[in-house]
This record gives sequence, C-alpha cells and structure tokens, in this order.
Amino acid sequence: MALQALQSSGVAFRKILSHFPEELSLAFAYGSGVFRQAGPNSDQKSAMLDFVFTVDDPVTWHAKNMKKNWSHYSFLKALGPRVVSSIQNNYGAGVYYNPLITCDGRLIKYGVISTSVLIEDLLNWNNLYIAGRLQKPVKIVAMSENSALRAALDRNLRSALTAAFLVLPESFSEEELFIEIAGLSYSGDFRMVVGEEKAKVLNIVKPNLAHFRELYGSILQESPQVVYKSQQGRLEIDKSPEGQFTQLLTLPKTLQQQINRIMDPPGRNRDVEETLLQVAHDPDCGHVVRLGISAIVRPSSIRQSIKGIFTAGVKKSVVYSSLKLHKMWKGWLRRAS
Repeated sequence: MALQALQSSGVAFRKILSHFPEELSLAFAYGSGVFRQAGPNSDQKSAMLDFVFTVDDPVTWHAKNMKKNWSHYSFLKALGPRVVSSIQNNYGAGVYYNPLITCDGRLIKYGVISTSVLIEDLLNWNNLYIAGRLQKPVKIVAMSENSALRAALDRNLRSALTAAFLVLPESFSEEELFIEIAGLSYSGDFRMVVGEEKAKVLNIVKPNLAHFRELYGSILQESPQVVYKSQQGRLEIDKSPEGQFTQLLTLPKTLQQQINRIMDPPGRNRDVEETLLQVAHDPDCGHVVRLGISAIVRPSSIRQSIKGIFTAGVKKSVVYSSLKLHKMWKGWLRRAS
C-alpha cells in the first residue's frame, strides 16, 4: 500500500513528541529540516523542524498542552482551550500553528489539526493545505489505527496523481510528474510571490526523487490510467477526451466544483458532470484544472497566513516572516550569481 511508504520515524522525532500530550491520531515531520533540499537553504541541521499533530479532541488536547507548554501559545491562550480550538477549526485552513519553539535544542514549529478536518481535506481538498503537505514525502512519527484516516491519506495521493496527469502532456518523465505533484499545493499561493523562495518546488523534488518514487511507485504500477516504464523513468497517459473525463470524475469534490464555477457561464447552472465532460474535450483541459487548484489554494493560504499573526503573536510573526524573506533573498542572490 502506498501509505506504508509514508511511515518512517526516528529517535530524535519521537523524543520531541514526548514533550506533548500523547493523544495523537497522526504526527508527522516535514520540510527542509527533515528532507534535504537543493539550493541555498539546504543545511538540515540549522533548519527549523516542522511538525503537524492530528488530534481527535482538540479542546482536550490544547488544555493538556497549555498545562505542559503554556509559553508556546500567543495571547490567545488567555481565552482558554475552547476558544483556541474554535479558532483552529473555523478559521484559515483548519490548523493552529505554534512557531519558533525551542525543543530538545532544536527550533520547531508545530501545527494542530482535528482528525475530522484533516480527513475532509484529504478526501475533498477543501483547503489543500495539510493535504498538500501530505502529497510530498513526510516522516510519520506516530499514527493510530484509524482506518478512515489511513484510507483518506491513500486517496489523497491518488488524487494528486490524477490532477498531475491532467495537466501533463501524453508522455513525461518521473521528475516532471513529481515536480507537478509537489507544486499542486503551491499553485496560487501568494507566498510563492512574497516570502517563499521561487525555486522551492524544484529544490524539494530534485534531491528526493527516491522518496517520491517510494511514495507513489506502487500506485503507478497498479494504475490502469498510466503506462509506467519504471526502468526508463518514463510515463504515458491516455489524453483522449474519454480518458480525461474518467480522470476528471475521480478528482476531489471541491476541485470539481471550482472547475464548474470557472467553466459555467452565468445563468446556465449546469451540473458538475456536464461541465467536466466539456472540459475533457477542451484542449485547455490542463489549464482549467490548474485554475481550479489555484482557486482552492489562494484564499486558503491567505486566510491561514492572516490567522498565523494571531496564533503566533505579533513578535513571533515578525521574526518568522523575516526568516522566510531571508530565505527568498538568498534564493534571488544565488540565481543572480
């Protein structure tokens, strides 16, 4: 199963996890502090470690975490765990981040998301925020026996492949496929213009081709949609209208709805399937799919960044933003030299 490739953990990650309440349905680490990246920000030892903790009961989890780690929270902690949980679930992308925390001698950032909210994002791409993180290699540190969550994680990988198939040409390389997948959750993200290094996607994929292969290889081998020549690192996909219609029908619900909004002229009110059939015959099918993904990511990334000012606090937000801008500046200097 493709999900098995996600599961990897280390002693250092589990030690960090021991500083937090145990009730986690999923905990994973991601980013440049976990996987080597190309470019000017490739020093893993100095990079901040990024974590996401998935919890069934955010109110109880935050209450326990506030007792253990009161200093991690901004001024919002004074409002109590219920308000913090409400802000987590109802604003931004459904995740509550505490950044710039020193833990076991490492600088970390951790986000907390409800299990039910994550499952919805994985299945439907409501925000494509944490779901987007999980389309790239991550280190799973802890996972419960939640069959619905496991199935949703697998479904998210399959959806990422299908979306990439629709925007790629008939024949493409593994690297082109993985670059497309890694870029899905950055499509339309305003931080790719302000605050994120422009070559981020390429820097993620190039040093980690083996990790992407491990993550998606079994799905590609069994998929009837693609001819996967693994030894040559090449793939071929059916780009006929019939093939594209089949792929469009399996896309996450929110993406289908966004495509319908883009293509449906005012007053027509066509059903989604009728619109998808039209898109399948359109030479610009891939472009329409990209627009649909951007329509999900753009507002989600903006809302989550605004929310971060409050959840992190003004001081930490300024420091964190400065670090991001510094990374972007290093990228500019490297490309200019």
